[in-house]
Amino acid sequence: MNRPNEGWEGWDSYAAFYDWENAQTVRRRDVAFWQRLAAAAEGDVLELGCGTGRVSLPVGKHGTALTGIDRSAPMLARARRRVVRAGLEARVRLVRGDIRFLPFRPRRFSLVMAPYGILQSLVRERDLAATLESAARVLRKGGRLGIDLVPDLPVWSEYEGKKTLSGHMGRDTHVSLVESVRQDRAKKLTIFDQRYTTVRGSERRLHRFSLTFRTLTVPQMARRLERAGFVVDAVLGDYRGGPWDARADVWVLLARKR
Repeated sequence: MNRPNEGWEGWDSYAAFYDWENAQTVRRRDVAFWQRLAAAAEGDVLELGCGTGRVSLPVGKHGTALTGIDRSAPMLARARRRVVRAGLEARVRLVRGDIRFLPFRPRRFSLVMAPYGILQSLVRERDLAATLESAARVLRKGGRLGIDLVPDLPVWSEYEGKKTLSGHMGRDTHVSLVESVRQDRAKKLTIFDQRYTTVRGSERRLHRFSLTFRTLTVPQMARRLERAGFVVDAVLGDYRGGPWDARADVWVLLARKR
């Protein structure tokens, strides 16, 4: 097997395609959940791995003061343009930084959100531990941490060179995605090798990169949260508040700082 990427690798290249792909896959099915959670917070909200602002902007439009942090400059550049277009500069603040070492004062936030499997990009145990400890540091006592996990990636089937998406991005560009999935089951890693082809007029370009994710079970994540100073107070199986079970489409953990 090829060496798996570090969790943060690939996202700069993915920035150009992230919104296009997610409009066809996850769409906005989780957005209302994060809006409700943020609206219930009594204070400022932090989003880990805010990317292009897919969640940050709707939360800001809903009336919440939000800070988003991301490591990827190309992702944040897209988010900043969207914030300006929406006139949300006073409500949505974007910061480039490392979620393992959050550059904020202690007890700054009442809610930290980690949507769409962002913590699964932390492929090393020490990186996950550092991130949870950092989140606990910037949360006020009793503040909440919300985590969204993609279930059971290690049981996904491996495949090679499968065309998964195709369509237009903007008015002039045709995009197609050919994807391969490979597993490192010993480390519970799933690696998505992405091959995007863009065609604009007579110009044809190939974009290759890989994204790596790590899977932990709900009990495993709950134990790590407890070690970092949290108490898990809810585990959900959908974005409407339904109960969790091992076959749920999503795994959402809500925890409070002790």
